[in-house]
Amino acid sequence: MNASYLPEIQPPAPIPNAVFVYILASPTGAYYVGSAKDVSRRIRLHRSGRGAKFTDDHGLAKLIYVEGPFDLKTAVQREFQLKRWSRAKKEALVSGDRTALRRLSKSRDRRHLG
Repeated sequence: MNASYLPEIQPPAPIPNAVFVYILASPTGAYYVGSAKDVSRRIRLHRSGRGAKFTDDHGLAKLIYVEGPFDLKTAVQREFQLKRWSRAKKEALVSGDRTALRRLSKSRDRRHLG
């Protein structure tokens, strides 16, 4: 999946005491996983060069996926989980391909059994 073809989505409105997990796609095709209470504000920080080193290295990224709201602990756990996922698995998540997600999860599980 080429990141340039992914539709940009609108960030959710902030919810008190809630955190969202999001994925950005850069023009170089790299993905960034993060979490924020106010996703819109966080994207503005990324685009202004004050967000993360990622946007400095990969250019202006667009929002392609958001999930939540979560409490802070759950959001941090989910962000960490998604950061460990393969590119293929992130693409399956973003595209909503549950069959591919299951297949990719099973293939990884098999590697860890042996």
